[in-house]
Amino acid sequence: MTPSPTTTSSPSEDPRAQELSLAGKVAIVTGASRGIGEAIARAFAAHGATVVLSSRTQETLDAVASSINEEQAGVGGGGRALAIACHAGKPDALEALFARVEDELGRIDVLVNNAATNPYFGAAIEAPEWAFDKTVEVNLKGYFLACQLAARRMVARGSGSIINIASILGIKPAPMQVIYAMTKAGVISLTKGLAQELGAKHVRVNAIAPGLIETQFASALIDNESMHRAHLRATPLGRHGQPNEIVGAALYLASEMSSFTTGAVMVCDGGFTA
Repeated sequence: MTPSPTTTSSPSEDPRAQELSLAGKVAIVTGASRGIGEAIARAFAAHGATVVLSSRTQETLDAVASSINEEQAGVGGGGRALAIACHAGKPDALEALFARVEDELGRIDVLVNNAATNPYFGAAIEAPEWAFDKTVEVNLKGYFLACQLAARRMVARGSGSIINIASILGIKPAPMQVIYAMTKAGVISLTKGLAQELGAKHVRVNAIAPGLIETQFASALIDNESMHRAHLRATPLGRHGQPNEIVGAALYLASEMSSFTTGAVMVCDGGFTA
C-alpha cells in the first residue's frame, strides 16, 4: 500500500485566516499625515489595529491621530492611533521610532512603508544631484532601513507583514519622473528579494503599486491639464483614483486573509498598465 504523502498544517486550515481583522495587531504607517498613508491608517484602526502614525511633522500627525481616536470612540471600535514624528530617511530617527513602538506597545505586526518624496519633476539630464540624493534617501534607503528594523523584530516573534508602497512608475517609467521611477523600481526589487529571504521565517513582504491617485503628492500631474488628459485616455477606467481605493489592498496584505501571499505586487491603477 502506498503511504500517503506527509502533510503539514497551514494557516488556511485555521478559520481565523479568512478574517479581515487586525484586532490586537500593532501597525506602523509611515507618511501617514495625509493621502494614501492617512487612508490606510484610518482603515487599519477601523479594523481593530493600534496604528502608529509617522511622518515628519508632529502637529499634523497629532491632528490625524486625534481624528482617528474620536472616530473609534464614536463607534466603539477597538482600534486607536498614536502619533510619532520621524524623518523616514534618517537612520537614527527610524531606530528611535521602532524602539519606542516596541517599548510602549510591545510588538510590531505590520509595517506600511509609505513615506516618499519626489522633489524634482523634469528632464533627467537636467536633474540636480541634490534631488537624486534626496529621492534615494527617503524612497529607497528609508524603505530598506525600515524593512530591516521591522523584519528583525518580526522574525524574533515568528510572524509579520511588511507592505511597501511602490508605484506603477516602478513598472512603467515615465518622462519627467525618471529618478522617482528608479527608486520605486528598487522598492519592487526590495520587496521580492526580502520575500524570498524572510518567507521561511514567517514574515511576508508585499508591495502595492498605485497608479495616479488624487493626493497633494500627485498634484503636479493632476493639475497639468494636458498631461492629466493623456493619462486618463490611457486608463481603461477613464479616471484617476482616490486614496481610499488603495485601502482594500493594504487591508488584505496586513490581515491573515493574505497568509499565503508574499512577494506580490498588487497594482491599483485603473488598468493603466494592463
